[in-house]
Amino acid sequence: MTTADTPLTVQTIGSIDDISKQDWDRFVGASRTMPSISKIESNAEYNPFISHNFLSALERSGSVSRETGWMPQHLVLSGPKGEILGALPAYIKSHSQGEYVFDHAFADAWERSGGQYYPKFQCSVPFTPVTGPRLLLASDVEHKSGQLALASALCQINDKYGFSSAHITFMPEDHARNLANVGFLLRTDQQFHFINDNYANYDAFLETLTSRKRKNLKKERRSALDNDISIEWLTGDQLTEDIWDIFFQFYMDTSSRKWGRPYLTREFFSLITKTMPEDILLIMAKRDGRYIAGAINFIGSDCLYGRHWGCVEDHPFLHFEVCYHQAIDYAIKHGLSRVEAGAQGQHKLARGYLPVTTYSSIYIPHEGFRNAVADYLDHERQEVGEIGEILKTRGPFKAKNEAN
Repeated sequence: MTTADTPLTVQTIGSIDDISKQDWDRFVGASRTMPSISKIESNAEYNPFISHNFLSALERSGSVSRETGWMPQHLVLSGPKGEILGALPAYIKSHSQGEYVFDHAFADAWERSGGQYYPKFQCSVPFTPVTGPRLLLASDVEHKSGQLALASALCQINDKYGFSSAHITFMPEDHARNLANVGFLLRTDQQFHFINDNYANYDAFLETLTSRKRKNLKKERRSALDNDISIEWLTGDQLTEDIWDIFFQFYMDTSSRKWGRPYLTREFFSLITKTMPEDILLIMAKRDGRYIAGAINFIGSDCLYGRHWGCVEDHPFLHFEVCYHQAIDYAIKHGLSRVEAGAQGQHKLARGYLPVTTYSSIYIPHEGFRNAVADYLDHERQEVGEIGEILKTRGPFKAKNEAN
């Protein structure tokens, strides 16, 4: 086992493909179909977004590059014999798009005072607001020393380049709190997740809701499928290029209206289908023999991750059916413990998704700027906590002693 006294070194690489898939995936955990060599000590679950396949597809497709404002600069941790012991997915960012932890106010304040906020260091999975390991370590590495080595190297490289800040977003809570002890600022936010309480089926889940909420959801699901709309689940070898052409049309339409510029290229979807098709679930809506809407999900070892939605026809409640209700159906049927349906969205609460706190860390070398941001984050964390407690009381579930 590598201990705290073992000399560790960190280097940067300009592409995820500069490290072999075998070496990188030592840190990813065991997938449902491809058991890994080892597992991350603090997170045994397979998280598809930190896999070599996913990150490589982002780079190879041109979705992530210097030109798109996401220049790869990953950190790799090595032992005394050059053995790879850990890594940190990282990017030099020239903007704050596609991160889902908003720091535009920080950028405006710093630049109004004469500073240059961009470029900055961003340690995350691009375009993916999903909590997962960022400080990736082999299972035989001493936990705290490995994390400290990666975090310290990140700060040193940030200072060497003269960047305003380094951000590690959507981290496990214990990782974020550990970094708060070595100079990083702690930031929190809210998401909504469905927790599968070993339900036998969707009706069993409905029975845990208040009568009014249960009736509303039944009516909503019936209304969503009016006009002879049917739903299909597609995965594995069902994900043909023709299917992706159709889904990409949905994605482009919705992304263009929502963000102005879609993040992912068409090639990205082809690449992930070649390398990780069993980790993908497309939920597609069909009417009159043609697909009219769909959502892409990724499948972890114990979680369904909802990501992008799009449509070419508007139908009441169809978005809720495809993105939220069908995801619950799938998770229950396949024994997954939860559904993470993306960032924000209090409308998810009425559909059985409960508030969950997310955690991020920020390193700011400038003392004055750091103090101002720290004060803001103190108030923000308090507000996030208070809102979360209020939302928990407004969920759709019956009290434990409440009858139907």
